Amino acid sequence: MTEEKKNKYVRPTWDEYFMEVANTIAKRATCDRGRSGCVIARNRQILVTGYVGSPPGFPHCDDEGHYFKKTVHEDGHVSQHCVRTIHAEQNAIAQAARNGVSLEGGTIYCRMTPCRTCTMLLISVGIKRVVCEWRYHSAQESEEMFKYAGIPVEYVNDEVLKYKQQK
Repeated sequence: MTEEKKNKYVRPTWDEYFMEVANTIAKRATCDRGRSGCVIARNRQILVTGYVGSPPGFPHCDDEGHYFKKTVHEDGHVSQHCVRTIHAEQNAIAQAARNGVSLEGGTIYCRMTPCRTCTMLLISVGIKRVVCEWRYHSAQESEEMFKYAGIPVEYVNDEVLKYKQQK
């Protein structure tokens, strides 16, 4: 094999490309508990992006600290969730709504499995495929909902993403 062929540049696949963009978008996130970003694409074109952040004009976790709420689950365990920010998927859907962009038939690329609420929204707007870099620690219900809706979920890494103050 020639040296030229050994060092030939290999373009990323479309999934790798969009996931890399999602990770770049995540750098804008304003909550350090799992800085997350996403890209929604269709036909190899980016439709919208989103990252974890507060509504426009509201304080950010990075500036004001977290705003935690406790949730008591059916099995009795208690978890804490920061509710100061909007999830990346929710921000992407809001961006699409503000700009009149249909997400029907799109693929979402996100850092971790969408939560239950984001999953319901993604199903409702017509997302047809989900690509996640990591598993979310509470992914089971979302995965079941996507399966019920006939939407495939694919993982780059089959491990749970660990983040600051995860409960």
